[in-house]
Amino acid sequence: MSNIPTPATIEDAPQASQELLEAVKKKLGSVPNLFRIVSNSPAALGGYLGLNGALAQGKLDPATRERIALAVAEINGCDYCLAAHSYLGANVAKLTSAEILANRKGGSTDAKAVAAVRFAVEIVEARGQVQPDAILKVISAGYSNAEIVEIIAHVALNTLTNYMNSVLGTEIDFPEATSLAA
Repeated sequence: MSNIPTPATIEDAPQASQELLEAVKKKLGSVPNLFRIVSNSPAALGGYLGLNGALAQGKLDPATRERIALAVAEINGCDYCLAAHSYLGANVAKLTSAEILANRKGGSTDAKAVAAVRFAVEIVEARGQVQPDAILKVISAGYSNAEIVEIIAHVALNTLTNYMNSVLGTEIDFPEATSLAA
């Protein structure tokens, strides 16, 4: 059970969140618990959806975005996000189970993507205080300035949802991800 109420339906959410939740339902076919619990604050839901939508139009491909989400969720210990992004990584971004495992461990089986994932991990672990050579490594791997900015933004976006789900105890409504220790 979550630490604050999760609206059971779109109609149970605050009026100002209902249109946003309808858009989520139209896009995804359902409204995952993350969106419903965040809908308690229409401002927070709008902000999250706005940044998420803007970044989806960015330069980073969906697979790299999922790789970053998996690495960040693992570091932050967010079981909800690990479940969601393991599912999305496999079913939407078409990542292999070996790739998902590598991402959760802070790497990648993809020669270019490994630089983005390691950079994301360094950002989280250093709380943003990365050394200049970290950026040079990402540039050397072939990432543009726009993509570097987007990696940082994805770290921030995923940290937001990790904290939201962990603090609020969002009930997991995706197949649960197995522990790396398992």
